[in-house]
Amino acid sequence: MKTHDILAALQEQVRAAAAGGGRLHVRGGGSKSWLAPASRGDALDLRELRGIVSYEPTELVVSVRAGTPLAELEAALAERGQCLPFEPPRFARDGAQATVGGMVAAGLSGPGRLGAGPARDYVLGASLLSGRGELLAFGGQVMKNVAGYDVSRLLVGSLGTLGAIVEVSLKVMPHTPAEATLRFEMNKERAIEQVNAWCAQPLPISASAWWRDDAGRDLLHLRLRGAAAAVDAAQRRLGGEVLEAAAARQLWQDLREQTHPWFAPTWAQPGAAGEALWRLVVPPTTPPLKLQGELLLEWGGAQRWLRTALPASVMHEAAAAAGGHALRLRSSDSGEPALPAPSPALERLHARVKQSFDPHGVFPSLFSSH
Repeated sequence: MKTHDILAALQEQVRAAAAGGGRLHVRGGGSKSWLAPASRGDALDLRELRGIVSYEPTELVVSVRAGTPLAELEAALAERGQCLPFEPPRFARDGAQATVGGMVAAGLSGPGRLGAGPARDYVLGASLLSGRGELLAFGGQVMKNVAGYDVSRLLVGSLGTLGAIVEVSLKVMPHTPAEATLRFEMNKERAIEQVNAWCAQPLPISASAWWRDDAGRDLLHLRLRGAAAAVDAAQRRLGGEVLEAAAARQLWQDLREQTHPWFAPTWAQPGAAGEALWRLVVPPTTPPLKLQGELLLEWGGAQRWLRTALPASVMHEAAAAAGGHALRLRSSDSGEPALPAPSPALERLHARVKQSFDPHGVFPSLFSSH
């Protein structure tokens, strides 16, 4: 079926739902369905809406349809020595397949965010199928076209609540010519201080990760990426143990996809009832929070993973007190809400934005009151 016909069928499905008081949820490859708001009504399936629309390697820009597998896009970029440097996780397991639309809607970044910035910084433009069944285009294909209220970036992390993302234009970057991963033994307090001090210097730091291994060692891993001379100079200056290249690549891939042993579902083991995996995002220099559980730090301390049995209220309060937020990703018990209660101001803002794009409430809301 041609792209025009696929879009026309999707528009008709949305218009019918809007006219009849129906509800829809956006469906892609299903790799991050556990992150999205609870599904309501029928699926608006975007998997046939796939393919690279245009790719200009010399301009570092690619436009791609939302249903395109993320692996397919990354393979096409790799052929030209380019990549998405924020390293979006695929989470493609158990039959699920990450799509480009899901990547943008989830708004997740991998280890590379420390050096390259978040997914939002790489979205130049987007097309949206609104709750009225309209096709709306925002942004463009170059940074200078982005002006005023940047709706295309507002869609990053929107989780299908404002409509269905049907196409995106992305900024891409060349692969760096050199890379090295260093390992240091230091506690979490020192690791947070040290990585932030290093990041304030002209060093080619791309990623960081700290955790306590099974042998009880407190380990900081630091990835350097850039020109060979810069990586070599930084490596000599910082010291540490240099990891073998293949082992280092596997390490960062496992952290990106949460296939590293640290992320094993310990709540499925005896004695771990009620334990959950939490993601906290706080200012990077925030000292370690006094929360019981197993900790893994990324992004210089800005992203913190915690395996804990603490109740949701404690997690949300601790994150808010630090100037951040917490999200429960996986658990054996889904009885508690994963998201904190929104502030009145945030709830009003969400309601106004949603009213603009989805006045009939065809798509789910981030907050249960809508």
